[in-house]
Amino acid sequence: MTDGGPEHGPTGSPPAPPSVHHPWPAPPPNGQPWPAPPPGGPAGEEPRRRLHPLSPALHGAKSLVVVIAGLSWSTLSRVGLGWFAAMVALLALGATVLAVISWYNTGYQVVGRELRVHEGLLWRRTRAIPLERLQAVEVVRPLLAQLTGLAELRLEVVGGGKTEAPLAYLGVGEAAALRRRLLDLAGRAPAACPVPAGAATHEGVSAEPPGRLLHGVRNNDLLVSQLLTPQAFLLPFGLLFVVAQFLSEGSWSFIAVASTLTAMAGVLLQPVRRVLDDWNFRLARDDDTLRIRNGLLETRAQTVPLRRVQTVGVTWPLLWRPKGWLRLRLEVAGYSGAEPDDRNRPDRLLPVGDRAAGELVVAEVLPGVRLAELPTTAPPRRARWLRPLSRQALGAGLDERVFVARSGLLTRRLALVPYARIQSVRVVQGPVQRRLRLATVHADTAGGAGAAAPHRDVAEAWVLAAELAERAHAARRAR
Repeated sequence: MTDGGPEHGPTGSPPAPPSVHHPWPAPPPNGQPWPAPPPGGPAGEEPRRRLHPLSPALHGAKSLVVVIAGLSWSTLSRVGLGWFAAMVALLALGATVLAVISWYNTGYQVVGRELRVHEGLLWRRTRAIPLERLQAVEVVRPLLAQLTGLAELRLEVVGGGKTEAPLAYLGVGEAAALRRRLLDLAGRAPAACPVPAGAATHEGVSAEPPGRLLHGVRNNDLLVSQLLTPQAFLLPFGLLFVVAQFLSEGSWSFIAVASTLTAMAGVLLQPVRRVLDDWNFRLARDDDTLRIRNGLLETRAQTVPLRRVQTVGVTWPLLWRPKGWLRLRLEVAGYSGAEPDDRNRPDRLLPVGDRAAGELVVAEVLPGVRLAELPTTAPPRRARWLRPLSRQALGAGLDERVFVARSGLLTRRLALVPYARIQSVRVVQGPVQRRLRLATVHADTAGGAGAAAPHRDVAEAWVLAAELAERAHAARRAR
């Protein structure tokens, strides 16, 4: 990314005029190519375009919620309802004005094989994103965006510390067309232009993801799975504590009731958010990519290139085991790992499902791998001095296609790492391990945790490390 100024962008193209705004044609219908650039300008350079005119209103509405939460109920009790309303109105007006100014000075354009995002009032900045580094463009629709027919575009770039250039907000059709165009330029064109679930029916777009549908999670199973978690079992105790605190105060004022409701909402937030995030989860395969759609209040349409999958994680929570349920997650190279909200990461592969569904999905992501036939062996008996309870739960093995590592006593976990994705192999010994002649073997992947075989016999650990390195080299040569 580059700052705005007289310098050229990373591709050598001249910067766009800073203050000239040209009309932009309507996006083409789904699946149709974008028109060629207008004649008379530099090759590959197009006019700068602003975001949707309703963008300031949506940003202002979000700012209003933050303002009210920041003022808190204690401020209301000190200044009174009238002054509190005046403060909220004044701060909301200021936030809206700033949002309008920001929208007026924000725009984007495609210059050659580069997306440029212009923003800033006092300090002008131009972010230049080379499209050859683009991994995915996600279409996200928060609740306010769904109500207004808008969508947000989020770009995932190789090596990015966070999601790049979130364009908030665009019309749904424009967002879908721009997404397809960026993927076309990046050489990763999808078979069909996916529009997120929740789009209006008059657009003629199905709520199902494009490609071959692999699995859809039943919402009833999703609800039951969240009830069968330790957090759900602790919820009644948390709610009883909040209510007991309220009753012990003996106050039925508006402030007391509002504070109690706020505390109860905090207790309920995590399990409710998980259900809302994974609602109507659909997984499909489109050539060499996975298409994921999920969400109720905020719908998401994500694309996961199979070539970027580094690790597949399988989890069997304790309370799910009687029903035979499991959960699948991914580690994907090139996606931001520094996001404060892990909901932005495309790591969901199967929120909940039975073993048959898990076998089906794993076979699509890692062809030839069967969960029921993975070989693993436990560490030697002397490892019980380090893991007295969970030694038997530990295990590692070499499948024909993947490195397997299992762990967990109450919540069982399995990590599957394709040999071609292993970047380095490490043998690590702690002081206690040295005395017990044990060592841990780590298989590291690009931008992920990989997998580890803890507390193996030292001789076995070195043999395992050498075999992993050899198989990793052979797998990369065979690609």
